[in-house]
Amino acid sequence: MPQPSAPRKAFGRPPRISREEVVETARRIVDTEGVDRLTMRRLAAEIGSTPMALYHHVRNKDELLVLLLDDYAARTLQRPELPARPRERIVVTAATIHEALAACPWIVEVLTADDLMSTSALWFVDQIIDALVESGLSPERAVHAYRAIWYYTAGEILVRTTAARRRTDADRPTYREQVFADLDPGELPRLAQVADQWAPLTAEDTYLDGLRALVDGLLAAG
Repeated sequence: MPQPSAPRKAFGRPPRISREEVVETARRIVDTEGVDRLTMRRLAAEIGSTPMALYHHVRNKDELLVLLLDDYAARTLQRPELPARPRERIVVTAATIHEALAACPWIVEVLTADDLMSTSALWFVDQIIDALVESGLSPERAVHAYRAIWYYTAGEILVRTTAARRRTDADRPTYREQVFADLDPGELPRLAQVADQWAPLTAEDTYLDGLRALVDGLLAAG
């Protein structure tokens, strides 16, 4: 008696996917594993589609990262009520950016490439530059000043995040802790004086203090 034939495999187009599904899946990958693990092939496998199908929604990984930036900015960057004084507007706006980015450090890794940006966040940049110009800087100097503020903000988040990750991963004293434990007071008197306090002092959140000092210096240099 002939055996029933195996069911014929269905061929045709893969299931239709949406841009929202692409962004949501990409966000899940970078949130859990980091930006380096996000590839078009990996994303397609997670969605259950093919890389070619993804190209109907995004041209390449850079465009995908821009979509992620815009998605994150739209969800988290709330425009604050800004003070009247331009100096305080700068501080409040930069602090708002810092607070949003500190909650998602991978965003900073993408933004430090300096050629990718979220158009949704440009309002914040415009507010800072406008306040710098109102404080007396030329538009050109205002751009330079904004860049210094951005470098300080992004750098503070990157250093703090990396240090926290290293402390979490290490089950023994860090290299710095070992070095500071053996400082020679005759050679490095000031460092030896604060060596025992170095770790807790550098772990303190002093972003706002540094930001205010930086803004004051930039405006004074005019």
